[in-house]
Amino acid sequence: QVQLVESGGGLVQAGGSLRLSCAASGRTFSRYVMGWFRQAPGKEREFVAVINWSGGVTNYADSVKGRFTISRDNTKNTVYLQMNSLKPEDTAVYYCATTTRMVALPGDYDSWGQGTQVTVSS
Repeated sequence: QVQLVESGGGLVQAGGSLRLSCAASGRTFSRYVMGWFRQAPGKEREFVAVINWSGGVTNYADSVKGRFTISRDNTKNTVYLQMNSLKPEDTAVYYCATTTRMVALPGDYDSWGQGTQVTVSS
């Protein structure tokens, strides 16, 4: 099983940017499709973005399309989420997770990190 550790969260003003990182342990990182999810207080965990094993195919939730960019560096066993033009409604705990297909349902993901808090002030 892959161990995942997210970092890069913090407090930012609306319109600002953050870059989240998710570091994975193990030698099989490049085999996994990687996804980012987020969960705001009192809400269900929701899909943000997903990237295939090579980084050549990505998919985004409509709410973040054009503002967020997912990428990966398989030499560093790390997946990133660049978040620009942040809005207060982006405030949530952000999680990375592994899967084997380009899917968007949390139940289709296997290993999860502990999450990193992103807070966007208005």
